[in-house]
Amino acid sequence: MGKNIQVPVLYFLIHLGLIFFMYPRNIIESTDSSHWIPILIAVVFHFILLLLYMKGLSYFPGHSVITIFSKAGKVYSLLFLLPLCVYFFMAIVITVRAYSEVIIIIFLTNTPLWCVMLLLLLLSAYLALLGIRSIFRASMLYALIFIPSIFVVLVFSLQNVDWYYVLPIWSNDFHFITNPSYFKSFFAVGGGFLFLGFTQPALSYRKKDIIIAAVCIAPFFFISVYIPVLTFGQETASTMMFPFAVATDAVNINWLAFDRITVFFLLCSITFLMLFLSMAIFTTAKILNHYVSFIHFQYLLAFIVILTFIFCLYIPNWSEVEKIFGWNTGLRFYVFFITPLALLFISKKNGGQLHESKNT
Repeated sequence: MGKNIQVPVLYFLIHLGLIFFMYPRNIIESTDSSHWIPILIAVVFHFILLLLYMKGLSYFPGHSVITIFSKAGKVYSLLFLLPLCVYFFMAIVITVRAYSEVIIIIFLTNTPLWCVMLLLLLLSAYLALLGIRSIFRASMLYALIFIPSIFVVLVFSLQNVDWYYVLPIWSNDFHFITNPSYFKSFFAVGGGFLFLGFTQPALSYRKKDIIIAAVCIAPFFFISVYIPVLTFGQETASTMMFPFAVATDAVNINWLAFDRITVFFLLCSITFLMLFLSMAIFTTAKILNHYVSFIHFQYLLAFIVILTFIFCLYIPNWSEVEKIFGWNTGLRFYVFFITPLALLFISKKNGGQLHESKNT
């Protein structure tokens, strides 16, 4: 089984899709100065968890986390697989509902919300239905088409920055550590690496390539926050629902045929986000299929899409989205921290080998 560049590319694109909308607001709300400190702490945590996760997976080459936990026993399966399934489902609901609202606000102001949600779900589900290899192949195509546009938007968004707003560089106030908004920001920080446990045996990857992708994505956490802060200042940026999108909307390019580069930025980001949704739908259906193997994977996938759509319809407004986002924080941190540690524990307990268990 050869190593595949598609895995780090998908890792990179998923994080690009998660970073630019809700993450800047979460960070800007959590602190009023020296934003690089909370960002750096979160990025360091990301690297630590990523390395632990890949270390744990490396003990079981050719096995997905479903196989690892299920063969380790029913207790491990219930403690780690079921929370993963619930987390991915909640991530699908939050992502579809939240980013559909983003599209409505910025792009399709006259389109009914349910249409946008249904379109996001159906397109992502179709890609998931084609299989994990199709998701990875699509990521390569999207990278070639849309990454240049993302870099163009980022370069031109620097035209309005005022470097004075970077001050003060250092702050002794670490109250952000207890701020709920900071905890919410970990959705973008930790939400993208868990899919690595579901790539095998379909595709394998080199740890070095994932680390390189992680190093490449790290600056974007800082860019997504500092561009709106340096453009508008902390006080003004903190009043915005989507600070980075507003910052790009303020860019004026006379020679461009379109009035707003935000359109390009939004299309690129939503495309990358659909990769995340496809992987989340695929992994949720796979976990469910492990427990109810007598139901075809396609039916489970359809069930997830229908259930997600119903849940999204019952979320009336943005304040409810943020409440659900907050309620999901405990589960999010449980999955982010416990899953890598559990893999390491199982590897030490079993001597790095998977054994068939009577309990599975």
